[in-house]
Amino acid sequence: MLAPSPGARPPGVTRLPDVPSIEVPPARRARTSVLDAVGDTPLIAVTGFLDDPTVRLHVKLEAANPGGSAKDRPAVAMIDQAIASGRITRSTVIVESTSCNTGIGLAQACRFYDLRCILVVDERARPQNVAIMRALGAELDVVATPTDPNVDLLAARLARVATLVAEFDDVHWPDQYSNPANPRAHATGTMAEIDAALDGHVDVVFVAVSSTGTLGGCLDHIRGRELPTRVVAVDAYGSVLFGGTRAPRIIPGLGAGRLPALAQGRAVERLVRVSDLDCVVGCRRIARSDALLVGGSAGGVLQAVRGMQAELAGLRCVVIAADSGHRYLDTVFDDGWVERTLGCPPDRLAELVGTVTTARL
Repeated sequence: MLAPSPGARPPGVTRLPDVPSIEVPPARRARTSVLDAVGDTPLIAVTGFLDDPTVRLHVKLEAANPGGSAKDRPAVAMIDQAIASGRITRSTVIVESTSCNTGIGLAQACRFYDLRCILVVDERARPQNVAIMRALGAELDVVATPTDPNVDLLAARLARVATLVAEFDDVHWPDQYSNPANPRAHATGTMAEIDAALDGHVDVVFVAVSSTGTLGGCLDHIRGRELPTRVVAVDAYGSVLFGGTRAPRIIPGLGAGRLPALAQGRAVERLVRVSDLDCVVGCRRIARSDALLVGGSAGGVLQAVRGMQAELAGLRCVVIAADSGHRYLDTVFDDGWVERTLGCPPDRLAELVGTVTTARL
């Protein structure tokens, strides 16, 4: 027997008890598909991470995208643009190089459109991320670490992409490293949403750089709207971006081993470099202070903010957190991994994370 509908009067009851009115927040619109659900991610006030309470810090939580990262935005934009232009048809094979998140976004978009998708990854790709891409139907082509020390893993992946592209008659390489749809997705999406949420009152935006699509999109929106917002680029030690020198890097999604086309001609007002250990410390501290699990690159960005507190007093700042800490549980959030890989024992790590004091009750 079906239960009475909400609000229906039970048999024998002549008057329902008084129920206090509840203010119901406006519902988000129903999404037409998983791809339509990309974007409109939360902007969250962070109140415990910094020592200076006058710095008004917000985190743009890109892990709320259905594929779990900021890379969902350009992935969908690149595929949709190519479909609209006729470059992609039902028979087209999609081939791309990825370290993780772009691949997941592309696998999701290709699964939705029933397109064959081949993703070239290297041996550093985390098993969990490889499993996600495969679960979405992508084929994985794994590149071995080059024996030539002058060849980095990105160059090796791109060489393999070129080989695969030559093997198919109907093939499309989105090329996230040069495709203008990449920064455009962040200009019309990520930065536009931050701008709208804070009514244009954003003093500083902190952005991790790799393909530089997010950075470029933020700069394009800010310049197009003539906003006074400053952008701080956060890069890894060992990255060649913005005049850096290539060296080994561990945390994915931050830095680059070769200069992407999207970075050419881009200049930044302020650049801060962070270490792999900085990324770990930032992730651990934000988890403790504000119950947020963010990915490795976001941890590095947060540490950059923490190191600049003295010059950020009284300002409203936004950190774009590219992905979730859920994908780093066996690395960044594992004490054993941190000690083995980065040489930092748990007691030293605890000192670096520091004491977090919150009084929210």
